[in-house]
Amino acid sequence: MGSSKINYKSQMQLIDTHVHINFDIFNSDLEKIRKRWEEAGVVHLVHSCVEPEEFLSIKAIADRFPELSYAVGLHPLDAHKWTSATANQIKNWGISDPRVVAIGETGLDFYKADNQEQQKFVFKQQLTIAQELNKPLIIHCRDAANSMAEILYDFQENHRPVTGVMHCWGGTPEETKMFLDIGFYISFSGIVTFKNATQIQESAKIVPDDRLLIETDCPFLAPVPKRGKRNEPAYVKYVAKKVAELRGITLENLAAQTSKNACELFGFSIHFQ
Repeated sequence: MGSSKINYKSQMQLIDTHVHINFDIFNSDLEKIRKRWEEAGVVHLVHSCVEPEEFLSIKAIADRFPELSYAVGLHPLDAHKWTSATANQIKNWGISDPRVVAIGETGLDFYKADNQEQQKFVFKQQLTIAQELNKPLIIHCRDAANSMAEILYDFQENHRPVTGVMHCWGGTPEETKMFLDIGFYISFSGIVTFKNATQIQESAKIVPDDRLLIETDCPFLAPVPKRGKRNEPAYVKYVAKKVAELRGITLENLAAQTSKNACELFGFSIHFQ
């Protein structure tokens, strides 16, 4: 097993496009976690955001780890926290720090909350900010694919195009095609490694090479063989391994393609070995 770590580091460069390592569960051993992601070949991370109260803690981690970019936004399950000042907070952070590479995570979650109209309003506000700042969106979409697609179609019809990623994707192949047609990237998390995730696995097979991303969404949804444990960025290698297997390509090719895609979507650059 020791040699596999060396191989990951020397042969692959992975980008975890969705982490939440500012959560308290990581406070005691973040340096050790960083060492493990470096050993696994993770060369860059995109830190997502749940609400503006997190902005300072995420910035502090970006100050500490130069391989980290981040997003600013309000999660749909926190849509009730939106105030007249929230838009300015998001916009000002998006302008002031070049490490802010996206707006989000934002979106719709009709599985855990029924305030659908409020969620739609808050999402549209952040959609407008992303367009104004020319930044991609990190979209959380659960049990709301049709409503999400309708909003995005309408926005693109009446404004210039926006882009982004459907993060931690759990949709059917039909829903996947719908968001691909809108021009979005699709990112797969540890769920794709779960035995019963057959629809998600089918979706992972049909995403075009240049629209594919991988993530952990840590500390949630640890992939097999770490399922049930605290997730962390190093485990994105297991997501990569499963997606490569589903697509019938090598792990190295999958890593190279998804890292290239992350750089293109989020506008940062890394040195590829």
